[in-house]
Amino acid sequence: MKKMDEMLDRVRKPKVHELTPNEIVKELDRYIIGQHAAKKSVAIAIRNRWRRLQTPEHMREEIMPNNIIMIGPTGVGKTEIARRLAKLVNAPFLKVEASKFTEVGYVGRDVESIVRDLTEFAVSMLKGEKANEVQDKAARLAEERILDILVPPMKRRQPMEAEAVHGSEHTLPEIDDAKATRDKFREKLIHGELEERTVEIDVTSSQIPSMQVLGPINVEEMGVNIQEMFGNMMPKRTKKRKMTVAEARAFLTQEEAQKLIDADAAVKEALSRVENTGIVFLDEIDKIAGEKGRAGGPDVSREGVQRDLLPIVEGTTVLTKYGMVKTDHILFIASGAFHVSKPSDLIPELQGRFPIRVELNSLSEDDFVKILTMPQTALIKQYAALLETEGVKLEFSPDGIREIAATAAQVNEQVENIGARRLHTIMTTLLEEILFETPEQFKGKTILITKEMVDDKLSGIVRNKDLSRYVL
Repeated sequence: MKKMDEMLDRVRKPKVHELTPNEIVKELDRYIIGQHAAKKSVAIAIRNRWRRLQTPEHMREEIMPNNIIMIGPTGVGKTEIARRLAKLVNAPFLKVEASKFTEVGYVGRDVESIVRDLTEFAVSMLKGEKANEVQDKAARLAEERILDILVPPMKRRQPMEAEAVHGSEHTLPEIDDAKATRDKFREKLIHGELEERTVEIDVTSSQIPSMQVLGPINVEEMGVNIQEMFGNMMPKRTKKRKMTVAEARAFLTQEEAQKLIDADAAVKEALSRVENTGIVFLDEIDKIAGEKGRAGGPDVSREGVQRDLLPIVEGTTVLTKYGMVKTDHILFIASGAFHVSKPSDLIPELQGRFPIRVELNSLSEDDFVKILTMPQTALIKQYAALLETEGVKLEFSPDGIREIAATAAQVNEQVENIGARRLHTIMTTLLEEILFETPEQFKGKTILITKEMVDDKLSGIVRNKDLSRYVL
């Protein structure tokens, strides 16, 4: 049993989890500009999770995750840091809005659905990984099934029957001919000569009745997987479906891959990954932090939501349709602008479960220049790639980029600070005519965006504050 646990430990600790804090920050720098303090905090939290898994077992259960609250205005990179981080460490990740949950007894989702959704995502992720591992074998099996449709295998007669009717020496050439024909079709299939040919395959469709449970009890809380239960009881029906060989290959490969993977092992590993490496990003947590001493009205359930969230963050066991999931070591990253309320307005117990607080800075003009140019998927690179699909080359001069950044910073100061999202509104307004007239007017041309063009297009809107509120 111990050997099995050690093997599972090796499986659930892939190399990507062994990134050092410095390496994590460097990877995040490729996509997010600035905010070094926030990157540093999340990098330490992630590395500590890996360190915990290396400690002796009696110590491992005692080490709690360093949950983080990110404080800063919208559009400065809070969500992006958490999203990129989850991809980087290949961890089950769920982003939820804190405001969509309500106190028990009010309309809304219960907080335990966070863990159920995270588990569902982890199971899908693990099954996808396992399917990729057997993709080559599944592709070969799918190829054989397509050949069975194109060249149906000959039914071998019983030896006595074959000798009585034709003589055994006559049956062998038939089998050899069928094998030669199958080999020819296999060659054509491998070389892609049959991709457009239409074949008819059997598609399984299970008739599962829809079921609605009325009342406060969730189906998953009953510990019953209704779909699986009815799926096993109801006979599976097949129907014929016509598709090209290319479509059939993709469909049958996926079908064969699902047969090859061990679903129970994938679920077991997914539950382990949720418990040890799961990340939950609680956005807009400031919306459930009401001012102390103010109760009643539409904010009646704010403190109730916090109290319902507390056991999940603190550590509890949630029943999902795949089994019990402990939340003790799930990493929770909360974020909020905290314009109206303060982190100290959260109930003390919840504050205690988010010991690390990081303030993200507002973005400056220089930050906007970096955001427009440095990341691999920078905004100007995105627009250039979009127009390149229609034969238009879009280029930006350095002074043009600087003017876009200056305009975004100015509008954020005058109207409302929405961070880097302001660049989207600026760029859309700036390139509106070009995007509309392409490809008719600009196909095959090179367009250079200069400071004068930016100033000509946007200066009037920026100067008129009322207009900039609506347009930018």
